[in-house]
Amino acid sequence: MNDWNTIAIQCLRDEAQALLNLIPNVDSDFGKAVDLILHCQGKVIITGVGKSGHVGAKIAATLSSTGTPSFFVNPLDLYHGDLGVVQPDDIVMAISYSGQTDELLRIVPSLVERKVPIIGVSGYRDSLLAKYSTAHICIYVEEEARPLRLAPTCSSTATLAMGDAIACCLMEARGFKEQDFARFHPGGVLGKRLLTRASDVMKRDDLPVASPQLRLADALILISQGRLGVCVAVEEDKVVGLITDGDLRRALERGRDHFYDLTIADVMTRSPKTVSPDTRIIEIDHILNQNKIHCVLVVDQEGHLLGIVDSFRTVL
Repeated sequence: MNDWNTIAIQCLRDEAQALLNLIPNVDSDFGKAVDLILHCQGKVIITGVGKSGHVGAKIAATLSSTGTPSFFVNPLDLYHGDLGVVQPDDIVMAISYSGQTDELLRIVPSLVERKVPIIGVSGYRDSLLAKYSTAHICIYVEEEARPLRLAPTCSSTATLAMGDAIACCLMEARGFKEQDFARFHPGGVLGKRLLTRASDVMKRDDLPVASPQLRLADALILISQGRLGVCVAVEEDKVVGLITDGDLRRALERGRDHFYDLTIADVMTRSPKTVSPDTRIIEIDHILNQNKIHCVLVVDQEGHLLGIVDSFRTVL
């Protein structure tokens, strides 16, 4: 019986080594390619055949999702009438490991004639694609992954990794932030967490609110009824403190004989963590984790309580 784990581990090692071997190829031409895209006034059109095409489509998607307008077009479609999508301000990234793919090379003369910059991605610096490229990125790998070393494995992984490297450079150059990523991924979990505000998820009704002079025994009932593990101390409609079920337990442990004589004011936190209604969920998560607490109070500019956001409400 075959040892599948051994084969899989060897494949991963082969591909990992192929990626490490790419590092010397991050040269001046790589930098030129990044600069071309960075200053491009149009779109980045990526093209390639077969596995190169599949990888090219993923690179196009990565660039588009990180702030670079980009899309994939099959070179046969370009050759048979779709070349009109390529405008003078655009850049074409052509991918072919051999650099000699006939279907791809057919469109090169037209691009050269129209002075459209070409970023060639191939494994050979002396290929025809490299010769006609404005900037050439070399993705040479010594061998494909075992056992046969025939199917595009290391080479396709190398192409994908170089595409990711370009995208990372562009993100850094443009100062691309989490908020920018969220705008391009509004339906994803990260997008929701970055765009959702406290006002969207906070508990508004039947909030556990009491006077600071309320006795702890009565506060215990409020905390239980509120099901948030807290009670908010309010004076003149403004938040002045917070007491948690943990505060109650600690007060009981310190002096059972005096517990029923204590009030909320005796044990409450007088500067509870508060946020505005516009605070993003991802920022609230940071506050909760940094302070090791399970909820924050949502208040307006005057300190009036608007709602409560607990850790369960930040899970989207």
